[in-house]
Amino acid sequence: MADSFDLVVIGSGPGGYVAAIRAAQLGMSVACVEKRASLGGTCLNIGCIPSKALLHSSEKFHDAKHSFAEHGIKVSGVELDLPAMMARKDKVVDTLTKGIAFLFKKNKIEWVAGTATIPAVGQVKVADAKGAARTLTAKRILIATGSESMPLPGVEVEEKRIVTSTGALALGTVPGHLVVIGAGYIGLEMGSVWARLGAKVTVVEYLDRITPGMDGEIAKQFQRVLQKQGFTFRLGAKVTSAKAGAKGVAVTVEPAAGGAAETLEADVVLLSIGRRPNTEGLGLEKLGVALDKRGFVQTDGEFQTNVSGIYAIGDVRPGPMLAHKAEDEGTVAVERMAGVKGHVDYDLIPGVVYTWPEVASVGKTEEQLKDAKTEYKVGKFPFMANSRAKATGETDGLVKILADAKTDRVLGVHIMGPDAGTVIHECTLAMEFGGAAEDIARSCHAHPTYNEAVKEAALAVDGRPIHI
Repeated sequence: MADSFDLVVIGSGPGGYVAAIRAAQLGMSVACVEKRASLGGTCLNIGCIPSKALLHSSEKFHDAKHSFAEHGIKVSGVELDLPAMMARKDKVVDTLTKGIAFLFKKNKIEWVAGTATIPAVGQVKVADAKGAARTLTAKRILIATGSESMPLPGVEVEEKRIVTSTGALALGTVPGHLVVIGAGYIGLEMGSVWARLGAKVTVVEYLDRITPGMDGEIAKQFQRVLQKQGFTFRLGAKVTSAKAGAKGVAVTVEPAAGGAAETLEADVVLLSIGRRPNTEGLGLEKLGVALDKRGFVQTDGEFQTNVSGIYAIGDVRPGPMLAHKAEDEGTVAVERMAGVKGHVDYDLIPGVVYTWPEVASVGKTEEQLKDAKTEYKVGKFPFMANSRAKATGETDGLVKILADAKTDRVLGVHIMGPDAGTVIHECTLAMEFGGAAEDIARSCHAHPTYNEAVKEAALAVDGRPIHI
């Protein structure tokens, strides 16, 4: 095998593998270094994909127990086969990771298994599981090593009873009581899985609201829906310790503003307070690669660090830690290397919470527009008045469109409702091309579809919705 490449990518997650494939399409010789036994990074192995598989399976189980009857479907003796559910999740992951391996072969990308360090500019040293080392030389090195779960003092993770999302995806039994530390996307998704399967779920959040960064109105309605589903929220509270004992985990909780502590008894504790860039051990400090105070790699507009020939994308860079952000950065980074124009619009990266109903957003929140003193108009439409939602019985939520008061240009869209993660994309596309609320309102939407709620919200921006 050759040891010299035009590009060596470190990390095979969504950013890394997409960058490798695009670079190969552009004629570069490419190697991709991955320390896991399978390709795909956190997202495919222990993140996005397995969590969505379990979310879908748990929805079906919940529907069979609680919703089928209203559709005229009688079932009895519904039982949970957790090993089978986990096996299906693992099969989905295995299929997709093998699919990336196939794409690497198709595009003549060399997969180099092992842990990478960068001893010098233009060199990547790879140590395999047996300790054997191989040094690759590269015209360019692209760091795409992703992120890891943020630790919390006093909470020692062992991935059995005190877990991160990794352990929460592989529990052997349904916990009687699951305490989730952090009311962000990941914690609420995993909480949803286990709540549907029978767990009592308590979410402890330091702030006085859930889903920080989400439009405030949507977040409040989202919290109410989750409470109807059985969630208990302890907002404005902090966890100071979690101790595993013979009968469970003792979780010490105090008011964030100060006050008396109390103890919650849990079977499992999920630590989900965010993620941090995964750059330790690469040797970046010795090379002089600039990092910010939080450990994120600093790059220029070409995704190049201050050290010539070393680039970075995805979760190791500042910005939303999302797989699709990493994919876009990976594509654009290698296109820039090849002299091809490309860009990433960081104002138009959609975010989705895959609970049910889903919550999706793109662009500015109402709070951000107020802080910027931007004059705006609001159009809202509830799914309760949407024909398709009525037909399917999925009427929780709404579409909220924020548009410039003078130009009508769409500045932000926030959706809580069925398939919100799919519905949001017509709004993202409209915003990418500078579309106005009137443009969405004048576009013909098929009937009956959930997307008609988007059209109605766009009409509501001008005060003329039809169905409310």
